[in-house]
Amino acid sequence: MNYCESYTHYKRFPTREVKIGNIIIGGKHSICLQSMTTKDTMNTEASIAESIRMIDAGCELVRITAPSKKEAENLTNIQKGLRDKGYTTPLVADIHFTPNAAEIAATIVDKVRINPGNFADKKRFETHIYTEESYQAEINRIEKKFAPFVRVCKENKTAMRIGVNHGSLSDRILSRFGDTPKGMVESAMEFIHICEKNDYFDIVLSMKASNPQVMVQAYRLLVATMKENNMNYPLHLGVTEAGEGEDGRIKSAIGIGALLEDGLGDTIRVSLTEAPEKEIPVARIIAERYEKRKNTESDIPTLDFEPALNPFSYSRRESTAILNCGGKQVPVVIADLSHLKNIKPAHLYPFGYNYSIPTDKWTITDASVDYIYIGDNTIDFQIPGTLSVIQNLKTWRKDGATKKRHYPIITSDLLSSEEISSTNYFVSVFSADLEVIKKLKNVENKNCVILLQNNSKLPYHATRRFMFELEKEQLALPVIYNFNYSSIADEETFLLNASTDNGALFLDGFGDGIMLTAPTASAQLINRVAFGILQATRTRIYKTEYISCPSCGRTLFDLEETTKKIREKTHHLKGLKIAVMGCIVNGPGEMADADYGYVGSGTGKVSLYKEKEMVKKSVDEANAVNELILLIKENGDWVEPV
Repeated sequence: MNYCESYTHYKRFPTREVKIGNIIIGGKHSICLQSMTTKDTMNTEASIAESIRMIDAGCELVRITAPSKKEAENLTNIQKGLRDKGYTTPLVADIHFTPNAAEIAATIVDKVRINPGNFADKKRFETHIYTEESYQAEINRIEKKFAPFVRVCKENKTAMRIGVNHGSLSDRILSRFGDTPKGMVESAMEFIHICEKNDYFDIVLSMKASNPQVMVQAYRLLVATMKENNMNYPLHLGVTEAGEGEDGRIKSAIGIGALLEDGLGDTIRVSLTEAPEKEIPVARIIAERYEKRKNTESDIPTLDFEPALNPFSYSRRESTAILNCGGKQVPVVIADLSHLKNIKPAHLYPFGYNYSIPTDKWTITDASVDYIYIGDNTIDFQIPGTLSVIQNLKTWRKDGATKKRHYPIITSDLLSSEEISSTNYFVSVFSADLEVIKKLKNVENKNCVILLQNNSKLPYHATRRFMFELEKEQLALPVIYNFNYSSIADEETFLLNASTDNGALFLDGFGDGIMLTAPTASAQLINRVAFGILQATRTRIYKTEYISCPSCGRTLFDLEETTKKIREKTHHLKGLKIAVMGCIVNGPGEMADADYGYVGSGTGKVSLYKEKEMVKKSVDEANAVNELILLIKENGDWVEPV
């Protein structure tokens, strides 16, 4: 099943155009940036003020929740207030559970988002067994509920987003297809077919999940399915409940960026647990990278074979274990210290190692790098036992050959050297140099790790092409990526680009390690980004993961403040996934991907979940964080902080 125009060139998937108010998305139009208000929709002035902040920040589509008829009706006042102030940005109504609210909203705003998982179904986490006849009867029932809304949209020339969320698939879909990308796609296709049956085509599609792996696979499968059915609806991209701060940005860039690299995506929303206007600058950096790609000629050889890649499921590339790289070992992290003149113990602090002079001991964190690359430098102090050193060959000959855990790095022209045949070593190669693969294959002692650098205008595509060639030649050497971001001046762009380039490859199962070179970024940030990419792709878990929604008018408590409180109490619980959800729309569903859940259930009330099972209902918000900790303890997942 083909899902993209090219594996190795940037070519945008040609989608149909959909008019939304005074803008058009799809086709050859620029990627549209959008976000969602957080204020109560019945608070007209607050919603208008927040919308203006978003628009002034560059938001091109403003989405507002309408959980019932009264909120849908109040969209008239919000829209009028914006128009009176000179703002013509299209409005989108976000609907869950209430078809009658959707029909009202469709007569007011420019676009309505509906969720197939709860538009005509109720979610009770029940499993049902269907015959073909009984399943078709369910489809007929859904059509009776959904078709009137489709006709209202058609009559009012209102666009529609069919927005599937991994966390809110209906019991019917889950019973037949499971909690899978396949189920997400089938959920959307059912509603698309009803739209087309009513001669309605102003549709945008989304396949959101809090796990970038699931999200990317679902979008790919959706496009492949559309192509099989001669469809080309535009795509809205987003990682739902991405979280806050650097973690939310890394996770969003990985999921959104991986798809944009393949030419998929017409509008994006970065879902951060922050003020909505803060999402727009992040989305702009992600999108602008691909606007600049429009006229970029590829310098990568076209594939002349079918690559060994299943884009719809994850499997890690099989590689030989050399040192602690490759095989079934977690990806390694290398810190680039080659730019330093005189390396001291203090230089290791940003990379997870803290040396105490009084005790003469090292303290090691969960985010401690596995290697340091020091170029032509030497180390004149005792390094921690968990750390290894990579040196340029000339320096290694003089300094490192007799030291433990010191390894040389060579260029490909020295692959046949007798000097390094008896030791483990690293070889630096460029992704555009496909000829080096033949050299590597002919080396008798394959005891090297590839440090793959980029020298292409399309870094992700060139690296992916190199990995395809390795697979074709059945060369199982471990590969560590070294992307260089010396041309990037600001730290946020570095974070987002690095997350896309590396994260997309790890999502495809490629890669045994990561080294980031970024002269303009702080050492602490470089280390956090490297480990954050591995955490977000779930290839190396080193800390607690928080799945938190970005807030909206349905949210029943201060999400930013609550997430901060929960993080302060639980950040030491390595490997645990905790979801913080403002309401029940996606809350219980996303519990399936989390170990514990904290979900708003009413004003001042919170329900607590163990996975997808509610175990404590209507807990007072004032006590809810402590009750969450108690729940974690009761299930044996708590450890005392050090």
